[in-house]
Amino acid sequence: MFDLTNFLSASGPAALLIVAAFVFIETGLLFPFLPGDSLVFTAGLLASQLNLPLWSVILVAAVAAVIGDQTGYLIGRRLGRRLFKPNARVFKERYRDEADAFLRKYGPASLVLARFVPIVRTFVPPIVGTSTMRYRRFVAWNISGGVGWAVLLGLAGFWLGRIPFVANNIEYISIGIVIVSVLPIVIGVLRRRYASRELLKGRSRSPEAQEESG
Repeated sequence: MFDLTNFLSASGPAALLIVAAFVFIETGLLFPFLPGDSLVFTAGLLASQLNLPLWSVILVAAVAAVIGDQTGYLIGRRLGRRLFKPNARVFKERYRDEADAFLRKYGPASLVLARFVPIVRTFVPPIVGTSTMRYRRFVAWNISGGVGWAVLLGLAGFWLGRIPFVANNIEYISIGIVIVSVLPIVIGVLRRRYASRELLKGRSRSPEAQEESG
C-alpha cells in the first residue's frame, strides 16, 4: 500500500478511478485506513507520466471527496450516534468523541480542517449528520473543504515533483506523508494510555486503596 508510485504507474489512466475510489471509500464508506493524502499527492506528481492533465486529478479527487462527505453525512443522519460502539473495530466511540470534539472546537470550519486530519475527516461528516447544522450550510463547507484539499495536495505533488530529489524519492516521501498524517493519532493514543496508567497509579496510592490493601 505504501508503494503508491508503482501502484499508480501500473494503472495508467485508470489511476483516476483508483483515486476516486480510495478518496470516496475513506469518508463515504467510513473506512479511515486509506492513504488519501499521499495518494492525491502522488497522483499529482505522476500526472504527466500517466498522460493525465493535472486538472483531471484535482477534479476527480475533489468530486470524490465531496460525495464521500455527503454520503457520510447521510449515514449519520439515518443511523445517528448508535452507529458507534465502545469495542467496535472501526466505528469506535472514541473516534466519534474525537470527531465531536473537533466539530465543537472549530464549528462548520471543521469540515475544511478535518480534510487534513486522518480518521477525523472520516467521522466528522456523520457526526455533523447527527447535529443541528443546516443541510445547505453543510454542503457549502463540504464543497469548500473537498475542493481546497484536492487543489492543495494536487498542486503540491505536481510542483514538488519537478524537484529532482522529490521525483527520485517519491516512495519514501509517500511513506513520510502517511507517517506524518498518522502521527497525531499515535500521539493521542499514547497520551490516553499514559493518562490511564497515571490514573491507576494515583488510585493505588490513595489512602483508601492503602487501607484496603492493609
